Amino acid sequence: MPKSKRDKKISLTKVEKKVGLETKQKLVENVRNSVDTYSRIFVFKPENMRNNTLKEVREHWNHSKIFIGKNRVIAKALGCTEEEEYNENLHKVSVLLRGERGLLFTNEKTDDVLEYFENLSTPDYARTGGQCVETVVLPEGPLPEFSHAIEPQLRNLGLPTSLKKGVVTLLKEHIVCSAGDTLTSEQARILKLLGKQQAEFRLRMLAVWSNDGEFKILADLPTDMETQEDVEEGSEDE
Repeated sequence: MPKSKRDKKISLTKVEKKVGLETKQKLVENVRNSVDTYSRIFVFKPENMRNNTLKEVREHWNHSKIFIGKNRVIAKALGCTEEEEYNENLHKVSVLLRGERGLLFTNEKTDDVLEYFENLSTPDYARTGGQCVETVVLPEGPLPEFSHAIEPQLRNLGLPTSLKKGVVTLLKEHIVCSAGDTLTSEQARILKLLGKQQAEFRLRMLAVWSNDGEFKILADLPTDMETQEDVEEGSEDE
């Protein structure tokens, strides 16, 4: 068994001040209790985060525990260095808590966890700042899927439309978005009106830690791993 590091005391004075010290300490205790309770910790990166879908994941994994957000406090609870870590090699988990990341504490087998999350994929409408994954071109002519009442809104969104005999009509071919584009608010709104879902909610597993001290990288780490700021807001299971 790895050496015990459970008596380590940590200081939270350098952690974001907008969360009360008592709340931080409670989170530290919850994280450390989870380390003691569960045999594995998975580090994951949400893609196209949707709260409703995440809620469904939490419900499915109610026998486990999920933490998302407050990365600095969670990292402090685990230990940011080998000398500070709460258990063997947990500082390697802390290193990955940058940007939008989360932790899944569970007793499920690694293969079962990976199989579930590899198959987890929920389509949704892309939001402003999302990436266009498929070029969308509207041909010149009638747009019968839209009622006449929405025509002014379409024009405000940048579509070259008019009403012809009460039918919304595109006056010329229009490229809504091209694959690879970063979507503007207007493009995202048009795609939603067209019923085209270009986003996909996923939880991408990055690494796993086991309570025997083993730590394993599961995927190529994103290029933003060291450049995004830590996410300070989030939630954890009670």
